[in-house]
Amino acid sequence: MTTSDGTSARPRGRFAGKVALITGASDHGIGGAIANRLSNEGASIALASRTAPQRLLEQLTNRQRTIEFFPCDVTSTPEVRDVVAACRSRLGRIDILVNNAGVEHIRSLEQSDDASVEEILQTNIAGTIRVTRAVAPHLPCPGGVIVNLSSVLGLAGCPGFSVYSASKAALVGFTQSLAWELAPRGIRVVAVAPGVVLTSMAARYREQLTPETAHQIRECHPLDVGLPTDVAAVVAFLASDEARWITGVTLPLGWVPNFPLPTEDYLASEAERSRATAEEQTTPR
Repeated sequence: MTTSDGTSARPRGRFAGKVALITGASDHGIGGAIANRLSNEGASIALASRTAPQRLLEQLTNRQRTIEFFPCDVTSTPEVRDVVAACRSRLGRIDILVNNAGVEHIRSLEQSDDASVEEILQTNIAGTIRVTRAVAPHLPCPGGVIVNLSSVLGLAGCPGFSVYSASKAALVGFTQSLAWELAPRGIRVVAVAPGVVLTSMAARYREQLTPETAHQIRECHPLDVGLPTDVAAVVAFLASDEARWITGVTLPLGWVPNFPLPTEDYLASEAERSRATAEEQTTPR
């Protein structure tokens, strides 16, 4: 980027001169919001995901941000290694790793099949481990930062999320132990555990909620449900030098542990709901 007099303009902000690698970023999700936030604060951004977030790439390019996209499936070790090598080749370094890639399937454990279980575990926890193992040797010592995206469901339960919750809880343990391993090198490892965030992933299930469950979800978020930018703001702080004395923690966002998550099983089929309603209507009063 150049100024009007033709001289080079140095990026400004907390992340000036730094490179952030973000997995699983999409146009409207949390990863995209994080990319926007870190980019706005001076970071060069490398995105690694299965599909290219075209709108996000265009936005950052139009704002003359340094942005690179690398196709990558985090369940593939060769692809992960190639992305890390390509990122270092094109951008010169990696200072911040944001493990954002994740998938979910909402169904009871009895209805889960091996394929869906494997996809969740291979993406959410094994994928995070795979990417971290490839990136960690290249992070600056001291100063490198790893931010893992866990979930409220990794710290509290909800019907239909047993496997997803297991994968996100594993990220909490991974964050804690890896923080101890990398602390002697001055590398920090942290995580965030957002409550319900209004993303395209959450929107898929909104229509399935009963009014009672939707109300219960809002009730267990004392400051209401969140936006991707809310998560991005916290990630930016944790990844910055201002958080230099914070490591090994998983920070809940939008909720507090003594607020219960919804316990109604809103995965019941419409047929089951209709049958329950019919039984209620025919029961003698």
